[in-house]
Amino acid sequence: MKALIIIPAFNEEGAIISTVQDIMKNAPSFDYLVVNDCSRDSTKELLDESGYNHVNLPVNSGIGAAVQTGYIYAYRNGYDCAVQVDGDGQHDAAFLEKMLEELQRSNADMVIGSRFLENNGFQSTGLRRVGIRFFTWWIRVLTHKTITDPTSGMRLANRRILHEFALSYPKDYPEPESVVSILKKGYTVKEIPVEMRARSSGESSISMKRSVYYMIKVTIACWLAAMSGK
Repeated sequence: MKALIIIPAFNEEGAIISTVQDIMKNAPSFDYLVVNDCSRDSTKELLDESGYNHVNLPVNSGIGAAVQTGYIYAYRNGYDCAVQVDGDGQHDAAFLEKMLEELQRSNADMVIGSRFLENNGFQSTGLRRVGIRFFTWWIRVLTHKTITDPTSGMRLANRRILHEFALSYPKDYPEPESVVSILKKGYTVKEIPVEMRARSSGESSISMKRSVYYMIKVTIACWLAAMSGK
């Protein structure tokens, strides 16, 4: 299968080079595209100097727009599937081949890399795990499906999902909302165990204050996605 890795990056000067190197070493059958979301640090300069495959968004547009740019690129260029790998070094590229094997074996529409199936590797902070468990419960209420790691960005999507996401994708905090949307439309989602790492540099965009907004916004967005997907 022709597979693309989408790497959204915003102010990831400390991790973006090692992230791409990890992909080139451990997922050589995948192509990759870094989507630089108008970083204010030296991310763009590092990518330009390295010669790594990348596009630069003219304005900071948020994680959703950056990832959707990758989906549009993948769909228009004939890729069979695409997977997101964050530019901060948290996602281990060694698991991508296993995700691709599962996509082909199970004929699923999406395969999510879950850190909670075997509870190995970095498990996120205690507060965020509470939020993740809430969204697992909320998604089960809305779709009758269990997704153990609904905030995982490490998601491999087939061409049908590429088309869906190229047309419409949530602007911010997109993972729970978008998985509700595709489940309600009848697509199949599988999970396999992966190990993730702590962020190697930089800071998360979700502060304590924004965590409250995140919980409220995503809870409502998931409900709306469930209603519109019926």
